[in-house]
Amino acid sequence: MAKVKNIYVCTDCGGQSPKWQGQCAHCQCWNTLVETVIDPASASVNRFGLVPTSAKLQRLSEVHAREETRMSSGVAEFDRVLGGGLVPGGVVLIGGDPGIGKSTLLLQSLAAMGSKRKVLYVSGEESAQQIALRAKRLALDAHEVHVLAEINLEKVQSILLEEKPEVAVIDSIQTLYSPALSSAPGSVAQVRECAAQLTRVAKSGSTTIILVGHVTKEGALAGPRVLEHMVDTVLYFEGDTHSSFRLVRAFKNRYGAVNELGVFAMTEKGLKGVSNPSALFLSQHTGQVAGSCVVVTQEGSRPLLVEIQALVDEAHAPNPRRLSVGLEQNRLALLLAVLHRHAGIACYDQDVFINAVGGVRISEPAADLAVLMAVVSSLKNKPLPAKLVVFGEVGLAGEVRPVQRGQERLKEAAKLGFTHAMIPKSNQPKQSIEGLTVIAVDRIEEAVVKFRDAFA
Repeated sequence: MAKVKNIYVCTDCGGQSPKWQGQCAHCQCWNTLVETVIDPASASVNRFGLVPTSAKLQRLSEVHAREETRMSSGVAEFDRVLGGGLVPGGVVLIGGDPGIGKSTLLLQSLAAMGSKRKVLYVSGEESAQQIALRAKRLALDAHEVHVLAEINLEKVQSILLEEKPEVAVIDSIQTLYSPALSSAPGSVAQVRECAAQLTRVAKSGSTTIILVGHVTKEGALAGPRVLEHMVDTVLYFEGDTHSSFRLVRAFKNRYGAVNELGVFAMTEKGLKGVSNPSALFLSQHTGQVAGSCVVVTQEGSRPLLVEIQALVDEAHAPNPRRLSVGLEQNRLALLLAVLHRHAGIACYDQDVFINAVGGVRISEPAADLAVLMAVVSSLKNKPLPAKLVVFGEVGLAGEVRPVQRGQERLKEAAKLGFTHAMIPKSNQPKQSIEGLTVIAVDRIEEAVVKFRDAFA
């Protein structure tokens, strides 16, 4: 009988090593090797046969390709993140913290699709009775939702091939195991093998498979990094446990835009889509407040209005603090240096705190100008004019650079009742927007001078 062998597999690249070492020899990442068991009986298993072995060589121009009709998930915000709906034969991976609402959202989606399509919910973490109780608590009409409580990969595959559901949810990929491998469920080898086999089932038929993935304490999806490469779409659930709002963000999408954002509110009856998410990220001040500036940021195809708050206070320590919540902290230090060098406003003896209201994270540089305006407003203790939105990237030379989709941002601001907008000169619209006065600037010092009365 062949001897069972232990090897070490990198969770980032999937590279193998006969012994443990601090750094992966394949991708140079540190502390990513984990021990796994290789059964010689499973050596013949083709783990990455995602395409048919009988594929033939052909010209791309000769390939007959037709646009697939997308299937609505039954939840409008979920469809937005997916790029318009589910694609037949596609594989979606959705991850998030425990209790964030992944299973709730997917059960709601299957219940909405059940009356029109054949759907299947495969659970490796809950029994059928527990799923039925959750559906009853959420007041869902789930009579047409088929449920399977199983963790054996081969049994799940046989049901998928026999029943041929149009949409199948696997909750979760870390609980499945293949008897062909001797390692435990959730190990690198098991997750990789189960994902590859389910992806093959989806690609060979027309079943759309949605995989639920666990996350590590660092917030990354558990298992090998190759798991994200196998699937077509990767979604992350975000949200504070102390808040009722949840964000679903697309980090990879072969069938749509990345960084698309869906906003939900957690209620007693499950997750409800928020049609106007900008209202969540704008504070309702009774009067004008110094240090507050509204920016129009772009999340995928959706413009969002987010309030940026700044607090600048005299430092009582040799090293002034720079703290940023929702924006990149290194970017804040860079912007403060530009403000000092080109606008003559120094903050080297001040503590500077920046916060994006509502817990949203802004990664694009279009918020640079709004951050600086909020900093100057707080430093001078003078509020910015009411109903003003600001956006624009600030360069190291002090120039205000244009951003993408400026016209859409301005239209969204006007729709929400804002009357003034400070934007880069290159983003100035050719035709005026009704009800919106546009103030175009070229440099950061010009932006400060435009409001010298407020900053006096």
